[in-house]
Amino acid sequence: MALLITTLVTFIQIYTTLLIIRILLSWFPNIDWYNQPFAALSQITDPYLNLFRSIIPPLGGIDFSPILAFIVLRVVGTLIASVPVTASFY
Repeated sequence: MALLITTLVTFIQIYTTLLIIRILLSWFPNIDWYNQPFAALSQITDPYLNLFRSIIPPLGGIDFSPILAFIVLRVVGTLIASVPVTASFY
């Protein structure tokens, strides 16, 4: 059980890092999102971000949906990390 929780928390941390990279790269309009490695990054992160883009549309050309995406990831990561792990299984 501890291995599963550690793996999930690590996955959330890595995914958060990928989201940060994706958002920072979106500030550069000359990036071709159809070439590698940008296409892979886009395929990994955009489905998750699109969930929140349907909730919070861009306002004035600024996309605030990643803020909600980070909050949800943080809450889920905290909830998973707070699950008590027992040493014995019977």
